[in-house]
Amino acid sequence: MCGFVGFVNYKKDVSNDKNILEQMNNTLSNRGPDEEGYYIKKHVALGHKRLIVIDPDGGKQPMIETYSFGEYVICYNGQIYNTKELRKILAKNGFSFNGHCDTEVLLKSYIHFGNDVVNHLNGIFSFAIWNSKNDELFLARDHFGIKPLFYTEYDGNLIFGSEIKALFKYPGIKKIIDRQGIGELFGIGPSHTPGTTVFKNIFELKPAHFAIYNKSGLHIKNYWKLESKEHTDNFETTCEKVSFLLDDAIKRQLVSDVPLCVMLSGGLDSSIIVAYASNYCKSQGLPPLETFSVDYVDNDKNFVKSDFQPNSDNYYIDIMKKSFNTNHHTIVIDTPELASTLKDAMIARDYPGMADVDSSFLLFCKHIKEHATVCLSGECSDEIFAGYPWFFREDALNSNTFPWSIAIKERQEILNKDIASKVDLKSYIDYRYNESLSNVTILDTDSKDTAEKRKISFLTMNWFMQTLLDRSDRTSMYNGLELRVPFCDYRLVEYLWNIPWEMKALNGREKGLLRYVVKDILPDEIVDRKKSPYPKTHNPNYLSKVKSMLSDIMRKPDAPINNLLNRQYILDIIATDGNAFSRPWFGQLMTRSSTYGLSLSS
Repeated sequence: MCGFVGFVNYKKDVSNDKNILEQMNNTLSNRGPDEEGYYIKKHVALGHKRLIVIDPDGGKQPMIETYSFGEYVICYNGQIYNTKELRKILAKNGFSFNGHCDTEVLLKSYIHFGNDVVNHLNGIFSFAIWNSKNDELFLARDHFGIKPLFYTEYDGNLIFGSEIKALFKYPGIKKIIDRQGIGELFGIGPSHTPGTTVFKNIFELKPAHFAIYNKSGLHIKNYWKLESKEHTDNFETTCEKVSFLLDDAIKRQLVSDVPLCVMLSGGLDSSIIVAYASNYCKSQGLPPLETFSVDYVDNDKNFVKSDFQPNSDNYYIDIMKKSFNTNHHTIVIDTPELASTLKDAMIARDYPGMADVDSSFLLFCKHIKEHATVCLSGECSDEIFAGYPWFFREDALNSNTFPWSIAIKERQEILNKDIASKVDLKSYIDYRYNESLSNVTILDTDSKDTAEKRKISFLTMNWFMQTLLDRSDRTSMYNGLELRVPFCDYRLVEYLWNIPWEMKALNGREKGLLRYVVKDILPDEIVDRKKSPYPKTHNPNYLSKVKSMLSDIMRKPDAPINNLLNRQYILDIIATDGNAFSRPWFGQLMTRSSTYGLSLSS
């Protein structure tokens, strides 16, 4: 795992701009704390920051390969999970290897397959390859955008990097938020429209896309998308295939030359990862699996049961660590640390995110990094196996908007009145919602439930899941921790996409099919446990702390935040202890304290 930056200009010599490249690259030191490297020629400049995971000596970047009278140079962030298969194909076609890292295999795969290389990859990746033979740059991003890649065109340059902050180090690139940016930040946020950012003229390469930049300009192409087709497997075969794909995805992601661990909440998803990974470690004669969970000071005293968080995690974590003999660590976060890290979390994401959900995850990753460099997570299971409440609630299904973000009136109200008069958030949200749904293909053979759930699944995977993946990548890599998400294996997602709703929601339960598939490998209490989201602090001291922090800012009429927000509305929220903002800002977790944190970030 790493980060990279670069720029290409065909009209001028950039070989003397190393200082600019270094300034851009230095913004990514957290992503790649172990090594750095540079490649600069007349029209291209590439910089790389490396987090060493595989082949310390053989994986240095930028990696250069001379082949067929051309020079090929790669900067890469990610992990390719089908490296062994690709290596065999390349070896049969005359390629030899200097080490065992996936970077070398990826670069030589590009040399062999050309632009079609993306259709041969299983992994999490973003990369840039300079092809001197064709005098062009090739950029690509994985199927679900797990690894980030941003770009802009300015003054004859294509400028790109793993994080937005790197682009702003290029002279002349300005931080501008226009009407669309306001719509993204306050209407859609903390989600974002694929391909966009909150900043004017700053874009992301969309998931499952590659780009070619040459003297004729920038050319972007979609190389993969979910295809709706009739599911013909019977129930038994479906279960067998899901089980195989899960097992294969997890095993592929356990490859590492550095210490590896798994996040364990005691929920179904993380427990599945732990079960498969523990059994794999045992079969390979490896030491017991390292597992980690997060908790908060005094949460045991302050936990309040709700529809969204029906129970706490500790009881179920204890079952799992005993059942699978894991070496378990509990990270306990205190209120002051959680509040003070809100700013770091925003810096990690480059714009306001999920407030304390982000700061908590950042701290969780920080403590995990003290023990391991690679970590597996159960993220993305709810999106593909239908685990969220909105898959089942009629009010959410009939909301005609993103079901995790229904506080539209409150979002409009929170804007500064001058801005609010020029930006209609509901219209912007409606536009993005309908635009997204237009990409869903419904089959004539789909039942009413399956057709309806295709739509909500598509929205969930392309919007809500992307938000969580953004959070996971930015906050983990801010600590130099590589986070892997086996449930996001594109083969598994492809297969799940076409399974009928009646089978996926077996017995009318969230993740009913998944529960059935793993019923023989997990304790009954885990299989039957109702979904509980990422744990939040229930300590009232946190609410008081962020309320105080926001109050201190809002006492200043000239505070910059007032250029964006409705000061009186914020004061009303504070005065009523958050009750003036009656509905969650986003999803299940961003409620009163998170709204305070969001306002602080803004």
